[in-house]
Amino acid sequence: MTNDTTDGWTGWRAATEAALYGPDGFYRRPEGPAGHFRTSVHASALFAGAVARLLCRLDVALGRPARLDFVDMAAGWGELAAGVLAALPAEVSARTRAYAVEIADRPAGLDHRIEWLSEPPSRITGLLFANEWLDNVPVEIAETDSAGVPRRVLVRRDGRERLGEPVAGAEAEWLRRWWPLPAEEGLRAEIGLPRDEAWAAAVATVGRGLAVAVDYAHTAAARPPFGTLTGFREGRESAPVPDGSCDLTAHVALDACALPGGRLLAQRDALRALGLTGTRPPLSLASAQPAEYLRALTRAGEAAELTAAGGLGDFGWLLQPVGLDGPLVDALLVDVPDHEEQ
Repeated sequence: MTNDTTDGWTGWRAATEAALYGPDGFYRRPEGPAGHFRTSVHASALFAGAVARLLCRLDVALGRPARLDFVDMAAGWGELAAGVLAALPAEVSARTRAYAVEIADRPAGLDHRIEWLSEPPSRITGLLFANEWLDNVPVEIAETDSAGVPRRVLVRRDGRERLGEPVAGAEAEWLRRWWPLPAEEGLRAEIGLPRDEAWAAAVATVGRGLAVAVDYAHTAAARPPFGTLTGFREGRESAPVPDGSCDLTAHVALDACALPGGRLLAQRDALRALGLTGTRPPLSLASAQPAEYLRALTRAGEAAELTAAGGLGDFGWLLQPVGLDGPLVDALLVDVPDHEEQ
């Protein structure tokens, strides 16, 4: 694959890599990712509690091993790993070894039980959880030209774009299989091959257990015709400019990432199966136990946000079991209803 860097023009994959992860990249900024966008982890501690519940179910499925691993991929400041440890029962917590995988430096004050790594450990027995990781794995952008030919989109640091050479090789094959572009000028796709490879590599670190990817997602039945590349700065969506000043993200073709045995579902279904319903407490509790009623009402509101249609509930979950048979995997999310793929 060629990469035209003449006069600062380069493919979106290289531009995003430098803008996010370079020496002065967005993910190395002192305020951290939480200073610019809010994930399910930041929305409520209920999310970490649900992940802890999944880890406990997995612990049973694995036969309660002497060491249970929890790996938080793209950990930010380690908020999810810390929340999961805090939510685990004492007996499970005592056997759990937690890892936060992140390119930035370890934040001050993080729970000493969490090991900070730049790459996931090998031979994991337990749960690898990647919340909003794959959407930040840089990809090339393709756009059809006036002749209907998909071409790589080149970009400069200021965000200006132009079309480059036709998409070829493995990238062209990925487009044909997972995101075929009609011969209509201006249609765009994000070539998810690097994400497929990154996910396969992460899953390969699991010796026995489960890998879960949670992200903005779409499947072959509903690919967005103009792609999804965007930026986030200080809590607001912004133009995607690869200068290090903003996050750069694009939704994930999770069906392409899935390996044999993988299961796709919506976040609302996963979290409901893990005990989050958003059901309001009965009004009778307000007079009998007003403090408990207010706590329950707060929990219901937070659960409703995490499972809301049109919001966080639309996120995709990809569950990838390793060394577990079908019945054991089904037992992890026994209450998930049948549903159509997103």
